[in-house]
Amino acid sequence: MTFNKEYLGTSLEDWLEEEGILQESTIAAAKKVIAWQLSEEMRKKKITKMRMAQLMETSRAQLDRVLDPMSSNTTLETLQRAAKIVGRELRVELV
Repeated sequence: MTFNKEYLGTSLEDWLEEEGILQESTIAAAKKVIAWQLSEEMRKKKITKMRMAQLMETSRAQLDRVLDPMSSNTTLETLQRAAKIVGRELRVELV
Protein backbone atom coordinates (compact mmCIF):
# COMPACT_ATOMS: atom_id res chain seq x y z
CA MET A 1 0.00 0.00 0.00
CA THR A 2 1.32 3.43 -0.89
CA PHE A 3 0.51 6.65 0.90
CA ASN A 4 0.22 10.12 -0.55
CA LYS A 5 2.81 11.97 1.54
CA GLU A 6 1.02 15.26 0.86
CA TYR A 7 -1.73 14.25 3.34
CA LEU A 8 0.41 12.28 5.79
CA GLY A 9 -0.05 13.74 9.27
CA THR A 10 -3.04 15.91 8.43
CA SER A 11 -6.40 15.47 10.11
CA LEU A 12 -9.65 14.50 8.48
CA GLU A 13 -10.99 17.97 9.29
CA ASP A 14 -8.03 19.57 7.51
CA TRP A 15 -8.66 17.46 4.43
CA LEU A 16 -12.42 18.18 4.44
CA GLU A 17 -11.69 21.90 4.79
CA GLU A 18 -9.21 21.76 1.92
CA GLU A 19 -11.81 20.00 -0.23
CA GLY A 20 -14.40 22.64 0.71
CA ILE A 21 -16.81 20.15 2.27
CA LEU A 22 -16.14 20.47 6.00
CA GLN A 23 -19.33 22.35 6.85
CA GLU A 24 -21.68 20.13 4.86
CA SER A 25 -19.94 17.00 6.18
CA THR A 26 -20.29 18.20 9.77
CA ILE A 27 -23.98 18.97 9.29
CA ALA A 28 -24.64 15.61 7.65
CA ALA A 29 -22.82 13.77 10.44
CA ALA A 30 -24.78 15.64 13.12
CA LYS A 31 -28.10 14.80 11.42
CA LYS A 32 -27.13 11.13 11.22
CA VAL A 33 -26.25 11.04 14.92
CA ILE A 34 -29.49 12.78 15.93
CA ALA A 35 -31.60 10.47 13.76
CA TRP A 36 -29.85 7.44 15.26
CA GLN A 37 -30.27 8.71 18.83
CA LEU A 38 -33.97 9.36 18.30
CA SER A 39 -34.46 5.90 16.80
CA GLU A 40 -32.60 4.30 19.70
CA GLU A 41 -34.67 6.16 22.31
CA MET A 42 -37.86 5.18 20.53
CA ARG A 43 -36.71 1.55 20.54
CA LYS A 44 -35.77 1.66 24.23
CA LYS A 45 -39.11 3.21 25.18
CA LYS A 46 -41.01 0.93 22.78
CA ILE A 47 -42.55 3.87 20.91
CA THR A 48 -43.69 2.92 17.42
CA LYS A 49 -43.36 5.32 14.51
CA MET A 50 -47.11 5.65 14.35
CA ARG A 51 -47.32 6.55 18.06
CA MET A 52 -44.35 8.92 17.80
CA ALA A 53 -46.01 10.74 14.90
CA GLN A 54 -49.22 11.05 16.94
CA LEU A 55 -47.33 12.43 19.94
CA MET A 56 -45.53 14.91 17.72
CA GLU A 57 -48.84 15.86 16.08
CA THR A 58 -47.37 15.23 12.66
CA SER A 59 -47.61 12.70 9.87
CA ARG A 60 -45.80 9.41 9.67
CA ALA A 61 -44.13 10.69 6.47
CA GLN A 62 -42.74 13.71 8.34
CA LEU A 63 -41.44 11.46 11.11
CA ASP A 64 -39.76 9.27 8.49
CA ARG A 65 -37.93 12.38 7.25
CA VAL A 66 -36.85 13.20 10.81
CA LEU A 67 -35.50 9.69 11.30
CA ASP A 68 -33.90 9.48 7.85
CA PRO A 69 -30.18 10.17 8.33
CA MET A 70 -29.88 11.32 4.72
CA SER A 71 -32.71 13.85 4.93
CA SER A 72 -31.45 17.33 5.72
CA ASN A 73 -34.79 19.12 5.52
CA THR A 74 -35.77 18.97 9.21
CA THR A 75 -36.27 22.04 11.37
CA LEU A 76 -34.74 22.48 14.79
CA GLU A 77 -38.23 22.87 16.21
CA THR A 78 -39.22 19.45 14.87
CA LEU A 79 -36.06 17.85 16.25
CA GLN A 80 -36.69 19.49 19.64
CA ARG A 81 -40.26 18.16 19.76
CA ALA A 82 -39.07 14.66 18.91
CA ALA A 83 -36.31 14.83 21.53
CA LYS A 84 -38.72 15.97 24.22
CA ILE A 85 -41.12 13.11 23.52
CA VAL A 86 -38.37 10.52 24.03
CA GLY A 87 -37.20 12.28 27.19
CA ARG A 88 -34.13 13.93 25.73
CA GLU A 89 -33.07 17.50 25.04
CA LEU A 90 -31.73 18.94 21.79
CA ARG A 91 -28.78 21.27 22.28
CA VAL A 92 -27.42 23.54 19.57
CA GLU A 93 -24.52 25.87 20.17
CA LEU A 94 -22.28 28.26 18.32
CA VAL A 95 -18.60 27.56 18.75
